[in-house]
Amino acid sequence: MQDLDSWLSAKNEISRRNAAEAVFEDVRTAIVDRKLALGTRLPSEVQLAERYGISRAIVREALRSLQTLGFTQTRTGRGTFVVSESPARQLGGGAYSARDLMEARPCIEIPAAGWAALRRSSEQLASLTSLCDRMDEEDVQRWVRMDAEFHGEIAEASGNAIFRKVVADVRGALATQSELVEHVRGRRKASNAEHRRILEAIAAGSEGHARAAMAEHLLEVKRSIIGIAGEERARR
Repeated sequence: MQDLDSWLSAKNEISRRNAAEAVFEDVRTAIVDRKLALGTRLPSEVQLAERYGISRAIVREALRSLQTLGFTQTRTGRGTFVVSESPARQLGGGAYSARDLMEARPCIEIPAAGWAALRRSSEQLASLTSLCDRMDEEDVQRWVRMDAEFHGEIAEASGNAIFRKVVADVRGALATQSELVEHVRGRRKASNAEHRRILEAIAAGSEGHARAAMAEHLLEVKRSIIGIAGEERARR
């Protein structure tokens, strides 16, 4: 088994484009192939950034996705440790599991999109439009935050305080999930197109089309999450 020092010393510089995805895949492969043994404390963010020739922020993205899949666990003040060679049965998402999100989101976000089509203000429509436009250009780190913000803005535009509160409460989990899906499945372009269809239906004031567009988007996210879990188990 390759030890930590030899793995770390093997320089593996990557292009800045899709850098977080590449770091995620490299560390995941090292864990699955047992080059990084169970119980190993991963190098610090600084060491990993030096190894790959990238920023600590990009390393942090990759480490979050590894923890979401259950491969690693970050312990405050001690570092990040390898805790499993296979993914968790229930993928994490901050305080909520992927199953929690998949079951709850359609109950909240589909009707919220419908009400947003009927109740949104011109200012709220402008904000949603700006988000969609900017998401086409942003890097992964900013895109993930804006993805969660887009869903929060729709809940706000619904005019329903309960929808707004629930989506705000799960916003961190939504961002974590979006980050994982982007790193593993590269769904950002498809997701942007789905967001655009939701926006167009809201702009047109079509409750039915807004609900349908949101339902389609959440179904595609669900398929991606289920696919990730299946792919990871197949690697075992």
